[in-house]
Amino acid sequence: MWLRKLRVDDRDAFLAMVEASRSLHHPWTSPPSDAAGFTALIARSAGGDFVSLAGWRASDSVLVAVVNLSQIVRGPLQSCYCGFYAHAATAGQGLTRETLELALQYAFTVERLHRVEANVQPGNARSLALVRRLGFRHEGFSRRYLHIDGAWRDHERFAITIEDWRAAQAVRVKPPAPANDR
Repeated sequence: MWLRKLRVDDRDAFLAMVEASRSLHHPWTSPPSDAAGFTALIARSAGGDFVSLAGWRASDSVLVAVVNLSQIVRGPLQSCYCGFYAHAATAGQGLTRETLELALQYAFTVERLHRVEANVQPGNARSLALVRRLGFRHEGFSRRYLHIDGAWRDHERFAITIEDWRAAQAVRVKPPAPANDR
């Protein structure tokens, strides 16, 4: 698995992923689905307050997921919002989780953010489970929070700080306990 910023030459892979994943994404998210929308997504990344990261499967270079870090705020906040969507063909294989883990590493080490917030619709069980598994803390409920697919949608609000992330990393790489020699 590898991660990098989405590039202009990723257009065909990105649009193919979106087309193949319409039923997986609906009604949770509406990623760009045409060349103009993709171009706008890439252009948005030039502003410094938005990064679109693509996760690729190492074995065959298939685009498996995209993570958008948006509204990156500097100064005392050092925070952003995180949105993500998966490729239906690779969903359920742990690759979206790996992509999001790499995106969090990028957010905390490259962008040097302190906090990443993710907002998930209450009915999106897979995404709710994913953010919880990665150590995001539930912070509240936002009624009619985002306008998606023609309607204002409620969202559960989650966040992870660099301290939370570091603690999760330490647990993940904890060495095994020494064997008891008798």
